[in-house]
Amino acid sequence: MIHAVVLAAGASSRYGATPPKQAELLPSVLAALRAARTLDGLLVVLGAHGVETDAFVVRCPEWERGPGASLRCGLAALADETEAAVVALADGPDLDPRAIDRVVESWRREGGDAVAASYGGVRLHPVLLARPLWPLVPDAGARALPARLVACDDLTPPGDVDVRPAERRR
Repeated sequence: MIHAVVLAAGASSRYGATPPKQAELLPSVLAALRAARTLDGLLVVLGAHGVETDAFVVRCPEWERGPGASLRCGLAALADETEAAVVALADGPDLDPRAIDRVVESWRREGGDAVAASYGGVRLHPVLLARPLWPLVPDAGARALPARLVACDDLTPPGDVDVRPAERRR
């Protein structure tokens, strides 16, 4: 089994908290994950803000320690039979289901503890983490772990929205 873990626990300080970016961007991320053919389920990790969602939610009391702490909360909530987790960020609204499927299919063919999508040679999301790697996730997050890259150059990168659209145009 492979499940997605969506990290949505941050404070949204640069974006603003009324509403937090998770509330505005999470629906498109969840839609992409649900459109992927290779996932058996998903959960959302929340921390600083409550967000209305129909997805299974895990609250992480240690979210302030960093994205790795939030990720570990999500990983701990997965069923024992889960072999790997696909990590996605709630602030990556352009996540493409084909990137998810490529990463998962590559892992099934070639294995590895960590497999990440790359766009123009740049490592981004989604990132698949096999279960043996889960205890090694540092507070800084999965980016600190080496990963085999899967080219997704023909797809739009998922994005990383930190400020509201109106503020980006200024």
